[in-house]
Amino acid sequence: MQHFIDLDDWTGEALADLLTLATTLKTQQKNGGNPPLLKGKHLALVFQKPSLRTRVSFEVGMSQLGGNAIRIGPDEIGMGKRESTADVARSLSRFVDGIMARVFGHDEVLALAHWATVPVINGLSATHHPCQALADVLTIMEQVGKVQGTRVVYVGDPNNVAYSLAQAALKLGAHFALASPPAYGFSEEVLSHLGDSATVSGGSLEVFHDPIAAVRGADIIYTDTWVSMGQEAETAKRLGDFQAYQVNNALLHHAVPQVRVMHCLPAHRGQEITDEVADSAHSVIFDQAENRLHAQKAVLVTLLADATAIASL
Repeated sequence: MQHFIDLDDWTGEALADLLTLATTLKTQQKNGGNPPLLKGKHLALVFQKPSLRTRVSFEVGMSQLGGNAIRIGPDEIGMGKRESTADVARSLSRFVDGIMARVFGHDEVLALAHWATVPVINGLSATHHPCQALADVLTIMEQVGKVQGTRVVYVGDPNNVAYSLAQAALKLGAHFALASPPAYGFSEEVLSHLGDSATVSGGSLEVFHDPIAAVRGADIIYTDTWVSMGQEAETAKRLGDFQAYQVNNALLHHAVPQVRVMHCLPAHRGQEITDEVADSAHSVIFDQAENRLHAQKAVLVTLLADATAIASL
């Protein structure tokens, strides 16, 4: 039994296989629909945090594959408060074929996986967002034609999205750069670990404090909110600290002319990204959003479908 929790659990080759499957499923869907690879399968969607793209993409994805998704909100389950995570995991495992969880602490999704007897998918935790990262590298592959050798520059707060993106990009041989203020950044331990992935794949990892220097030669510029859920008390400080890291037309001028701009949404327009960039020809933000559907369907099929059904694709 496999889970999809942390991209460290997946090799570069396995991620490449997921991208190939996602491309196949996307093409099928646009040419008449997917076969019912998950007919009779049920997926529990456990939410501690609100969601637009995660909920809709998983519900639609299960439906397109012939299965069913059941949303369970925080008021209905109270995981870790009304009922222990272990009991939630063991109960759900008796009802459904898989569990997707969008949680606060990463320990919550690890506990679900420990106690569940069905595959668990991390729909977001405080430190990881593997579903978003898989959609991101699918988008890069479509837009640039490859991931290996592509220069991907993340500008802003090195949060869970940045970390999972770095994991995926480096496992697939990209040249990944992070541009953030001196007081922010990946830990030395994380940088060492990511560097090991770059060594294996032939990619590279760089860290900058100057966003202009970072984006020189960038094929992809990626940004996300400067204030994540749970950091609202730090809003004023963060807005000041990251002011020079806004993705705007002036910054794009230092990248390659055909640079693509990415954002996982929701966007705080006028903060980390301007309207002029988010709505420009450089933006592939909504291609990214769509690819959550296709990337996650690849994960669902890999984890939940019968091997003979996958072989028939």
